[in-house]
This record gives sequence, structure tokens and C-alpha cells, in this order.
Amino acid sequence: MNEENSAATSESDKMRGGNQKAAALLALLDKTGYNMIQENGQRKFGGPPPGWEGPPPPRGCEVFVGKIPRNIYEDELVPLFERAGKIYELRLMMEFSGENRGFAFVMYTTKEDAQLAIKILNNYEIRPGRFIGVCISLDNCRLFIGAIPREKKKEEILKEMKRITEGVVDVIVCPDATDRTKNRGFAFVEYESHRAAAMARRRLLPGTFQLWGRAVQVDWACPEKEVDAETMRRVKVLYVRNLMISTTEDTIKAEFNKFKPRVVERVKKLRDYAFVHFYNREDAVAAMSIMNGKCIDGASIEVTLAKPVNKESTWKQHLNGHVSPCSENLMEFRSREDGHQKSVGKPASLSLSLNGQHSPSSPELEWYPYPFLPGVKLIPISMYSLKSSYFSSAVMRLDYFCYKNNWLPPEYYLYSTTSQDGKIHLVCKVLIPSIADGSQSCFMSHKLCTTLEDARELAARMALLHLDSCTPNSA
Repeated sequence: MNEENSAATSESDKMRGGNQKAAALLALLDKTGYNMIQENGQRKFGGPPPGWEGPPPPRGCEVFVGKIPRNIYEDELVPLFERAGKIYELRLMMEFSGENRGFAFVMYTTKEDAQLAIKILNNYEIRPGRFIGVCISLDNCRLFIGAIPREKKKEEILKEMKRITEGVVDVIVCPDATDRTKNRGFAFVEYESHRAAAMARRRLLPGTFQLWGRAVQVDWACPEKEVDAETMRRVKVLYVRNLMISTTEDTIKAEFNKFKPRVVERVKKLRDYAFVHFYNREDAVAAMSIMNGKCIDGASIEVTLAKPVNKESTWKQHLNGHVSPCSENLMEFRSREDGHQKSVGKPASLSLSLNGQHSPSSPELEWYPYPFLPGVKLIPISMYSLKSSYFSSAVMRLDYFCYKNNWLPPEYYLYSTTSQDGKIHLVCKVLIPSIADGSQSCFMSHKLCTTLEDARELAARMALLHLDSCTPNSA
């Protein structure tokens, strides 16, 4: 009897709480004049707000809100985020149970209000000990297309993508660093909207479509992040791409000093791109205008302002192509001693699949240790009895791939070169001995490495990309 009374009391409290929450939401709607609808797993407040005329706000006006306690709703979120400015739309992701899913998107009417929301509400303590995260949200309109025939030109790729998908705006194709007549085997396709890109991605998914008779790799590309105007106004570093491998830092410095002597402080070249540091921003902007499209050592270069890393935004989210800024996705320029650089427009995650099972690229893996408890029974097994998802290393996945196809193990050949500063850089070539039907059997990375492990890993990734597109029925 006591259990029945307890259950009845609990149900009564739940109904009372639900009624109070519904009343709070109705009061919010009456006060603001906004509409609210729920569809497709999200509840939308506004969009547009009362009296709004014209198109929706441009890109850069929306923020992503994460780590929201599950029992918080619009009646608390709207007043909180209105502190930064007028809300155009708030979308709260919902569960079937009626709880929220822990995240939301808030679109403001201006970019300035969105930036202010990040400034004042990121890490805001919304409940005792509960802090929300707020960062910019960008609708991704760019796709990464891999395994493209290397002899295809930009015009051919653009024409083909417009033929098979809708809303194509542009195609970005990078020439090979050693052979400018060929591309690097991938391209970035820009669409007019996120919806158009999403529809194209669905159409081009592996196993459902082929380009030029071969399966292609399709993924969301990390879009170029919008650095705030105030920060960009202080940038005095140029990013120069499409350089020849043989072009030296001294040559680049001399070319950029031609229009005005002694304006370049230093140059840092990394393979086929470089960062040119100027003493003054005015000279950097003038050099960008003059040098963009010029030829250096026979290569037509592209010159833009380098985008500094936002070191504050180190966390990110990937939700149906919505990407928030993170340091690894912004064009980075660092000190003289640090030569590492992350490029804009790389694929958000380049997965390698084995028999349809996808495993994420190793930089995005996280290692989860589990306690080894006394008395746990250990059973010896073969690594080849595991599924491909258990392998984080491309070297191990390639070995697994060959074993499952009854091929001989891959063979690795190491090569080295000495850089201008005297450091030894390495590159590996991997040979698949069992491929003897005229198909490509040797694979080599296009990047030099400083460690043997990295050289082998990159060579294995190149082989897996090719094998995955050419052997769709492999085990």
C-alpha cells in the first residue's frame, strides 16, 4: 500500500512539474510574442521573430550551446541569451521523453551579438557546478571529395559535380606539389547552402555512386573559420600556397621584397606553402594585392592573409555538418622555431572503411583505459579475429586488410632527404606484393615526416585510401 502511495505521489509531482513548465513556456510566449513549434527532434523558438522583414541573418550569427542540463528549457535559456542581443531563433534539441538533449543553437540578428554571447556566456555557471559551453556555429557548405583521378582538371571536376549534384558554387583543386599538371587526388566542393551540401553528400555516399567509374571518398570539410574583423585587422602575415617544392625561403623573400625593399621580416616555408611575415600590416596588404596570381619559379601562387589560431576555442562539435571553430581547423602561424601548420579546408574526418566498417582517422581517436581487476579471466585471441574498428593505426589496418584478402603482408621501403636546416626528413613507400593484376601496388605519401612511425603511417593511409575505393568487395 505504501509503495502504491509513493508511486502515486511521484506521478503527481511529475505532472505538477510538467504543468508548471508548460505554464512558464506559455508565459514566455505571451511576453515575447514569439512562436514555438516542435519538429524533427527539435523545438524552435522564433525564426523569424515578430515583425521581422527580409532574409534570415547571415552566417556567423548563430552560436552552439553545449552541456545544457537536461531539465532546463526556453523559459530560462531565452532570458539568459537575450543578455547578448536580440534572438532571431533558438533551437533546443529534444528527447521523446520531453527532456532536452543537452545542446541548442541560438541565432542572433547580428554577428556582433553572437560574438558577445560567446564572450559573456561561454563557461557560464547555469546551475551550481554546471557550466555551459558557447561557441560559434557555422553551417557547413563544403564537401571533401577524395580518390579523384589525378589527371582531372578543375574545369572537368566542376562540370561533373554540377551535372550530378545541385547548388554547386565552386570547386577547389590543389595541384600536386611535384607535378603541376595533376591534382592531389582530392577536391573541395562549395555549395550554395548547407542543405544543398547535405543532399549532395547523401547522393555521393560510397556504395551508391561513382565518379569516372570509381568510388570516391565523401565527407564534410572543415569550413574556413570566420576570424573576427578586429583580429584580422592586426594580421601582418601572408599565407602563400601552390609553391614549387624547390622554391627556397630566400627566393620567396626576395620576390616579396621587390615591390618595396626590406618590408619582409622572415619567411617560413613548409613543402609547397609558406608564411611571409611583414614588419607592417600595410605592407602585407599591399603585397597580397600585388603578388596574388604571380609566378614564382614557374608556379602561379595564391596569396591571402593568414588566419591566426583562436586559442580560446579548443573544444568543438560536429553535428550533421555543423562545425564550431577549433584550433586545429584554423590557419595557424606560430613562432620561428615552430614549423607546424594546420591547413584550412581539410576533411572533417577522413574515414577508412574495411568491408563497410568505418574507423576514424587516428588523430581523432581517444584512448579509454579500463581497470584490470584481479580475477578477470584472460582468453588468448588472434588480432585477425577482431573487427577493423579495433585498430587505430593505419599500419595495423593495412596489415589486417591484406590478411583478410589472403594477400602477402605489405612491405615498407624508407627514403630520406635533408632539409635546408640540416634536418633529416623521411618518407615511406609501401608495396602490396599480392596486387599483380596491373593495378597500382606501390603507394607513397606526399608529405615528409620527422619520425619513422609517421612515415609508415602516412604510407599506409595512402594505400588504404586507394584499396578502399578500388576493392569495394574486399573483406
